[in-house]
Amino acid sequence: MQIQKLEKLPGNPTISWGMNGYTTDKIFVVSAIEVENTFEFSLREKPQHYKKTWEINSDDIHYLNSIIEQKHSFGAYHEDELIAWIICNYKARNNSLFIESLLVSETFRGQNIGRLLIKAVNREARELQCRIVELETQNTNYQAIKFFQNAGFTITGINTKLYNDSTETALFMSYDVLI
Repeated sequence: MQIQKLEKLPGNPTISWGMNGYTTDKIFVVSAIEVENTFEFSLREKPQHYKKTWEINSDDIHYLNSIIEQKHSFGAYHEDELIAWIICNYKARNNSLFIESLLVSETFRGQNIGRLLIKAVNREARELQCRIVELETQNTNYQAIKFFQNAGFTITGINTKLYNDSTETALFMSYDVLI
């Protein structure tokens, strides 16, 4: 398996990647409290079955390719076939690298490919002299949150209104890049 910079997505490789989404038996419940000039939120683990799937269409591929053109995204290849990606958007306004999408083919999940892609992004962020790497995920994506926490990310914010599904809260996570 090789990790290398993505040049362009060849059509829609996810068609053969199995389920795009996640299933979990545990989520994080987000509580937000606003009193006068203070705002607090807390997370607690809750046993709850949750499944989320999505389709990646040609508009998504076009959007992702527009980000890939920045040359800060990586793919994992097995026998010259793309099996995973991490697509990153450099944001000059706050000197950050934003992970737009991290996706691994269902067949190759659990084999540390995500960890290798995060390492590639960390090297890229250092070369760009970014101050942070950031991302957004859902409170219902328990495995992703734990994965990112193990990779050094911390939760830095929430958006309770980002998703139509009232069960889902957007969690923003980041880590400081050590140059």
